[in-house]
Amino acid sequence: MEQRISLVTLGVDNLDRAIRFYEAMGLQRNTTITEGVAFFQMGGLVLGLWGRDQLATDAGVVGSKGSFSGMSLAYNTRSEAEVDEVLAHAERAGGRIVKPAQRAFWGGWYGYFADTEGHLWEVAHNPDFPIAEDGSISLP
Repeated sequence: MEQRISLVTLGVDNLDRAIRFYEAMGLQRNTTITEGVAFFQMGGLVLGLWGRDQLATDAGVVGSKGSFSGMSLAYNTRSEAEVDEVLAHAERAGGRIVKPAQRAFWGGWYGYFADTEGHLWEVAHNPDFPIAEDGSISLP
């Protein structure tokens, strides 16, 4: 197995609401495949939105919605100021700030928001994880 993730799919209760949120965040929805699903090209990775029940059925698991899924997505920024900007943008788009931006124990600046479906996103500036011009990130 190669060291990469190709696609992240979020199970959502309200697909239209989730699409509006991510479009308001500035993502552009793929217009080729749109029936009951939404895809967004994010650099070398694809973000997918699909009905929570359909995703659970497809995976062969009983769907359940807990208060914490045990995972978060992360968006690293090029500056501390950009962390604040992204969190504010998420709130304007209909998301909820879960943890306001603050100094991290590892020295960076970070916070969390939840999208309209409750999926957690960490927004962080880590000066030790350089971001290339194309948006790719490298471990030190």
